[in-house]
Amino acid sequence: MNNFNKMQIDNDFELVEKFVSGDETAFNLLVRKYQKKIYWHARQMLGDHHDADEITQEVLIVMYNKLKTFGFKSSLYTWIYKIVSTRSLNQIRRKKLKKLITFDSANEKELSSKHDIIQDIANRDKLEKVNNALDKLPAKQRQIFVMRNYDQLSYEEISKITGKSVGGLKANYFHALKKILELVNEKD
Repeated sequence: MNNFNKMQIDNDFELVEKFVSGDETAFNLLVRKYQKKIYWHARQMLGDHHDADEITQEVLIVMYNKLKTFGFKSSLYTWIYKIVSTRSLNQIRRKKLKKLITFDSANEKELSSKHDIIQDIANRDKLEKVNNALDKLPAKQRQIFVMRNYDQLSYEEISKITGKSVGGLKANYFHALKKILELVNEKD
């Protein structure tokens, strides 16, 4: 472990200890430190600002309620990412189920127009294609792709977060990358 990671872990440990001892400002410092990372990981997983914002709030609430039981068996960063990933995957499942239950063309047009607005604001053609391709991936492949490319986590870090083997993660990543490249390179 390099010195920076050790300093980060030590600092996180101190902040958690202070919070557990009743120092609310320590929690505020943890929020400032991790809130953007939580949001962007959720945003890349979900592809939607509103959903990512909702997940960010949920994760911060979980952190507040569960930090007292955090035993530093992993880094705080890994623990938080595992919560974000789990919550995001659950949100993806809920949305898929909701689409199946409330499927009608009016709702579908409304959802796609909101999605189009977000993409127009981003105004990035290639990013739009990648995000659209991400939406078509199975949830687990999407998770691995996002963690590797957007969060720039190593396979070992992803393995700690997901509990999956490095070999399995590499296979999922390969299939995700192959599918995204196929979808991005398709003619419109």
